[in-house]
Amino acid sequence: MATQALLLVDIQNDFCPGGALAVPEAERILPVVNRWIDAAKRQGWPIVASRDWHPQEHCSFIEQGGPWPVHCVQDTPGAAFHESLQLPDEAVRVSKGCAFDRDNYSAFDGTGLAVYLRRHGIQRLHVAGLALDVCVKATVEEALAQGFEVELLAEATRAVDPVHATDCLDALHQAGAIIKE
Repeated sequence: MATQALLLVDIQNDFCPGGALAVPEAERILPVVNRWIDAAKRQGWPIVASRDWHPQEHCSFIEQGGPWPVHCVQDTPGAAFHESLQLPDEAVRVSKGCAFDRDNYSAFDGTGLAVYLRRHGIQRLHVAGLALDVCVKATVEEALAQGFEVELLAEATRAVDPVHATDCLDALHQAGAIIKE
């Protein structure tokens, strides 16, 4: 039984070039992530992919007083996983930010992900995705708080604000994550 899993955070069209909330150089993570997907499949690890899945008029949108432009609205092309992401059919998809009045940055927040991982005997997560300084950071912090070992795949993530990427990686390392360069 696998004790490790690959956790992919929000690799969606709206966070990639041309998207509503594009992360600089997001497209550069895709080949790296796809190599990790292949490795996870060879090892028999579960693959979990989180996604923002916002309703219309979500509280995080600027129009509703939130900090972000409209992004990842349910059933729109922007909310879809990036077409270059080679996500297998058997990958578990976790949707977050689904309530009108509550935002969720962590893939664990309100999703039941920790229960799923524990039920499957997962102890260590290999984490990649977008954006390092927002949802990836929140996901890694929550995974550590939930008692999981975390290896953050630095090559397979990018920050909304690249100036703060190194500080973010340092902070996550200090919190207990292993940073794999």
